[in-house]
Amino acid sequence: MLTAGHVLQLIRQGTCRTRKELIDYTGLSRSTVTDRVDRLIEAGYIREADKGASGGGRPPSVLALDSTARVVLVADLGAGHARVALTDLAARPQAEESESMRIDRGPEEVLAWVLQAFERLLDRTGRTREQVCGVGLDLPGSVDHTSGKVLRSFLMPGWDDLPIKAAFGARFDVPILVENDAKAMALGEWWAAYRHSPSLLLVKVSTGIGAGIVLDGRIYRGVEEGAGNIGHVRLRESDDRVCTCGSKGCVASLASGHAVAKDLGQKSSRDVVRLVQAGDPQAIARTQEAGRTLGLVLATAVSLLNPGVLVLAGDMAETREHYLTGIRESVYRHSLPYTTRNLEIVTSGLGGRAGVIGTAVMVTEHVLSPESVDASLG
Repeated sequence: MLTAGHVLQLIRQGTCRTRKELIDYTGLSRSTVTDRVDRLIEAGYIREADKGASGGGRPPSVLALDSTARVVLVADLGAGHARVALTDLAARPQAEESESMRIDRGPEEVLAWVLQAFERLLDRTGRTREQVCGVGLDLPGSVDHTSGKVLRSFLMPGWDDLPIKAAFGARFDVPILVENDAKAMALGEWWAAYRHSPSLLLVKVSTGIGAGIVLDGRIYRGVEEGAGNIGHVRLRESDDRVCTCGSKGCVASLASGHAVAKDLGQKSSRDVVRLVQAGDPQAIARTQEAGRTLGLVLATAVSLLNPGVLVLAGDMAETREHYLTGIRESVYRHSLPYTTRNLEIVTSGLGGRAGVIGTAVMVTEHVLSPESVDASLG
């Protein structure tokens, strides 16, 4: 028996748009479909939109997700930035706020800012806490998606094993989801522009290097939540440069924004971007070299996954073709032609908003899942 939660999925997906279509598609009785639909309308999950085409009698009401009845609060935290957003159930931001903030300032200070920013977004949009149906947070480290704890991060001292869900649960009695930042960004890019593609690989290059994989519309996390830890693949163990993980020769120590900045005598990846955009020849050459170095690892990833889209995101994506050119050179040179024949290699289309969009999608998919909807309806 299809539950109300399953009926909602049919409506969200556009499979069925009217009560009659639901009856014909599911084989459920008219009274059962009416009961399911009425409960979903009463709970604010769907609404009756425009009238559909008439078959000769009274035009049927078209059913659609009510994306504005509830809202989601999300936060995207990087090594040096914090961005929060309030979105509707279509993952569309209704209000946003960002701040330059180093995550190594510690969880107490950073999470306090996030909670205060959430309250400001609610006030700004006239929304109440009761209308919040989910909270999401993405972080630059490996996280336990089930418990919401940070498993390990070389950029976040003091965050390991922190019960992040508890920090937000005291303020919001709703599902609270935590994800790695690159994984959330990958989902955001897929949702925004590449839902036609069954597989997408995103590599984020800023202070460090991380990757996110989306397969058939779902984040691939790996058995130990470690999928995408591409920055710590060792390329040159004889190299003297020590990575943040303590090893030598990791691709992050050679090709990350921090590594390029250090070689150029700069403080951060943002400084590298400014130099490249100003046309500095040394910065451009070093950026392209870094792209070629990372491309060696990505060529292996492309051969293993055969993705439809490879997205460059993070600060170094703002160098546009310069870092991307290096990646393309190595990927095409070291991959079999048929694995790259239909591969799109592009820079992020969402830019700094990829994390909040992806996190919002993750939360809405959870709260609108059949299991969550049926539990909410009791």
